[in-house]
Amino acid sequence: MTVTSPSGAARDRLDPRLLRMGIVLIAAPILATIDATAVGIAADAMAAHFRTSLADVQWVAAGYLLAIALVMPLSGWLSRRYGARRMWMAAVAVFTAGSALCGLAWSLPALIAFRLVQAVGGGLMNPIGQTILAQAAGPSRIGRAMSVLTIPVMFAPVLGPIVGGLVVQQLDWRWIFYLNLPICMVVLPVAARVLTGDETAPDTSRLDLLGLALLSPGLAAVVYGLTMAGGREGAGAPAVLATVGAGLALVAGYLVHALRTRREPLIDVRLFARGRFAAACVALFLLGASLYSSMILLPLFFQHDRQASTLWTGLLLTPQALGAAVGSFAAGRLADRHGPRAVVTAGLALSLAGLLAFTQAPARPGTWLLAACLVLYGLGIGGVSAPTMAAAYGAVDKPQTPGAAGALNVVNRLGGSLGTAILTTVLDSRLRQGADPAHAYGTAFWWALGLCLITLVPVAFFRSARRPRTSPA
Repeated sequence: MTVTSPSGAARDRLDPRLLRMGIVLIAAPILATIDATAVGIAADAMAAHFRTSLADVQWVAAGYLLAIALVMPLSGWLSRRYGARRMWMAAVAVFTAGSALCGLAWSLPALIAFRLVQAVGGGLMNPIGQTILAQAAGPSRIGRAMSVLTIPVMFAPVLGPIVGGLVVQQLDWRWIFYLNLPICMVVLPVAARVLTGDETAPDTSRLDLLGLALLSPGLAAVVYGLTMAGGREGAGAPAVLATVGAGLALVAGYLVHALRTRREPLIDVRLFARGRFAAACVALFLLGASLYSSMILLPLFFQHDRQASTLWTGLLLTPQALGAAVGSFAAGRLADRHGPRAVVTAGLALSLAGLLAFTQAPARPGTWLLAACLVLYGLGIGGVSAPTMAAAYGAVDKPQTPGAAGALNVVNRLGGSLGTAILTTVLDSRLRQGADPAHAYGTAFWWALGLCLITLVPVAFFRSARRPRTSPA
């Protein structure tokens, strides 16, 4: 007869120290995500202030996304070289300085430049924060630990339009950036006390400069090209094809370089030879495609098809955020207990059920029905993100965690860009053909549902239930 070891159960418990670390590590990324979504709401106010066009102001957001793509691959090397704790605090400090400079910007070029500074910090906070928490949690608590870090992904896109609308209406667009300052100034000293010191000796390997020259511009070109594909240019525009093609060529060049180099590559592509890690990366890519594109599609649907204001749209999306918070909290514990495969499969089923009502947009489903479906969708996406990240980190050794964090965030970001490009292209194509907005959005939601459905394929390769540690009676 065997029984579960009490000491093992105690080790599995999410202790207060780890919980405090998680709360500190999500504070700054929440601000970064809210900031990124709120800037879109303030675009008109910025254009009026600087007396320029909306097309020029869009670079405030586009430049931020491109800069994140440039710096994100550096997160693994920086964590190994200088320590994850030290680099996370440096990233928050850079984000804080960039926020202050954005609020003080005297011209549109200055604002765009300062947003690039802000993006350096914003692009490093999430992967380095995941590294810290994954290493501190260990394999038995990784699901619950990752569920803490997925909260900003769920809540911030809903809070962004609300915060942006209130700030623009009641204050001034500069306060979108100024609001970051007091919170970041509190986070830094608290982080210095709460985050544990870097346990391993610094990695003295030199930066992979050739890999950086290939991968970062390649990723930025792919992200920019996909962004253009989802805009006015269209997926078949020569500029789009050339930009995406050049980016893919650079990324392919990096893959060849990373496999041949004797030095530590910027991102170790050999990690993808591990079946469970590769499956988790494919799932994160597809989840990024489904999640990010839906987050863009849902607000547009309420604004264009239901004529909701920006503030009202944010409130309509609140049930999704609440469902996601509950789903994320529950999924982490369930994944640690039963393995990620069953939990992620159940989460995807809930997501599919939630999206189904939106595919019926031409039938004009009621607002209350849509709100209930948003709760289901939120529960679903909250139930898949943390266990999928946990599956990925659980498939690598502890020293490989910094490199895995960079790879996972890059893959997720690329998936989001691709999914957004696909859905906006489908939507724009239907609208250009003269389709009724409800029919156009219904078609786009069918594509979102399809992206969610095919995510079940890599999930089938996830680890099943974890065997409990036992001791003889």
